[in-house]
Amino acid sequence: MYDAIVVGARCAGSPTAMLLARAGHRVLLLDRAAFPSDTLSTHLIHQPGVAALARWGLLDAVRASGCPPLERVRYRVADVHLDGCAQGVDGQRAAYAPRRHVLDTILARAAATAGAELREHCRITGLLRDETGRVVGVEGDHRGRRFTETARLVIGADGMRSTVARLTDAPYTALDPTLTCAYYSYWTDVPVTGLELHERAGGWVAAVPTNDGATLVLTYFPQDDFRRVRADAARAHLHQVHTTASELGERLRGGRQVERLRGTGDQRNFFRRAAGPGWALVGDAGHHKDSITARGISDAFTQAELLTRHLGGRLTGDPAALDDALRRYADDRDEALTPGYRSTLDVARLAPASDQRLALLRAVQDDPELTATYFDIVAGIATTAALLTPRLLAAATP
Repeated sequence: MYDAIVVGARCAGSPTAMLLARAGHRVLLLDRAAFPSDTLSTHLIHQPGVAALARWGLLDAVRASGCPPLERVRYRVADVHLDGCAQGVDGQRAAYAPRRHVLDTILARAAATAGAELREHCRITGLLRDETGRVVGVEGDHRGRRFTETARLVIGADGMRSTVARLTDAPYTALDPTLTCAYYSYWTDVPVTGLELHERAGGWVAAVPTNDGATLVLTYFPQDDFRRVRADAARAHLHQVHTTASELGERLRGGRQVERLRGTGDQRNFFRRAAGPGWALVGDAGHHKDSITARGISDAFTQAELLTRHLGGRLTGDPAALDDALRRYADDRDEALTPGYRSTLDVARLAPASDQRLALLRAVQDDPELTATYFDIVAGIATTAALLTPRLLAAATP
């Protein structure tokens, strides 16, 4: 019997397996893919996620991959131009945007090095239960061969369409409409010195440097436009760049698109119940939101640390103590991620910036300290309340 079986070996599952294995647990880590491999993702890691990589001893591997540090943020909306950097967390002021075939391989290898057993090309088809209905293992297919494995805990880290969540009937505890569709591509010879964010009513554009000298260019559209955009996605993508971020559009004229355009209109917004008897969910399996704020990877790291912290030594003890730890994990997950969920929904509505918001941002752009606080909010380090100080409100008052 394993102490834990983790289904999904990307940015939620591999850190969870790694941390459990480092704590001395016997862990089986399963994934349908093999590594290295890519996946649909904006792949920006904000400073809280970077701090987690540093705590785990993995940040140097990300740096060694050639992924550049993002030490500057440029944000444009209407006549507002914010330039600066977050104050950061735990000494980490830079963000990173490693390609997923790079990051996920680093994470999976770290889990295996810690002692987790990694099985690639595995598909889960069912869950094993005892006479009380408690989940006690999995059944599946590994390279065409059926298998069953037992464990004290099964952890679903298998994405937004999680098989583990479906098989456990994990209910939605929050479910909101899909708000945007998104498309992205990679370019070379496009000068970008850090993270760029460009906003207008009905549009959002981001650009960020990544591995191999490439720049990731992302565009967002209202979900209501998905059918129109999908009909000629390449044209719509470039038109959105030139309309929302004209300066970036001019730089693209001198660059070269080096990979095909990718996109999705399936950007769901939800929380599922995080745990039950013998099972837990981490990452997008339990909570997903629009990618426009790029919180997914950092949130996955947060959940991995929360779950493993609550589990402590309870994987080898009384099932009642394990269930209590899982309930506390679920409560803490919701408390930690709900503010970012709500702020992401606000951004993803792509609504026109109000006069009051623009007035506040104009006051922010003239103050380096307030600008740093604003970028802390973007990174998920702080909430909006940190910015709404008497000093700012006074500066924004005519």
